[in-house]
Amino acid sequence: MSEIAIVTGASRGIGRAVALKLAANGFDVCVNYCANESAALGVVAEIEALGQRAIAVRADVAVEADIVRMFEAVDERLGVVSALVNNAGIIQPQMSLVDMDAARVNKIMQINVTGTIICCREAAKRMSTDLGGVGGVIVNLSSAAAKHGSAGEYVDYAASKGAVDTLTKGIAFELALQGVRVNAVRPGIIDTEIHASGGVPDRFERMGAGLPMGRGGTPEEVADVICYLLSDAASYVTATIVDVAGGR
Repeated sequence: MSEIAIVTGASRGIGRAVALKLAANGFDVCVNYCANESAALGVVAEIEALGQRAIAVRADVAVEADIVRMFEAVDERLGVVSALVNNAGIIQPQMSLVDMDAARVNKIMQINVTGTIICCREAAKRMSTDLGGVGGVIVNLSSAAAKHGSAGEYVDYAASKGAVDTLTKGIAFELALQGVRVNAVRPGIIDTEIHASGGVPDRFERMGAGLPMGRGGTPEEVADVICYLLSDAASYVTATIVDVAGGR
């Protein structure tokens, strides 16, 4: 019987790459999306072509009720989740600290931090051996920005990812004896649409050449690490944050 994964923000970018790679590794997948239904359904079709089950579930991870409904949909249509990838996240246009307002910061925190915590909560309810589950694995998407701070660009985004790092450590320790492993991945400059959403569509090309490896990364390279952390090959790995940033 296939294992079951939920990948938030799975209609594009790193989330899409993870969903497809998990399917290739024998997982049934919930493809979460917020707005782009056609893209999510396209990922579902690709997963089904690989011989696995998949569903697309619209849920805004900034809304607690949406997250609960998503997990209940998976319970009903696929089965009990054994892997969660908290990939959904946002960035806002580049801005200096003195120009930021609370609305901008709160929106980022609501999606990148609160949404991740609530998804972890719902997964733990189903995975914890103390609550009748059989264990599972959670991988949170952080960012190299959590280390570098993104001064003059995205300090609020960087702060949200620093919170994800701390959350990963905390819940990993809390759930370690309940059969649940929790790790995080910190991507660096990756070829996704996030740069355009930050108002700098050429950022990948411009910054990639200056990295130690001389290039930016691909969503598939990040997905490889995430899928390793979800696999039995990483059975003794928890509370660990892995940089996938080309040496930066």
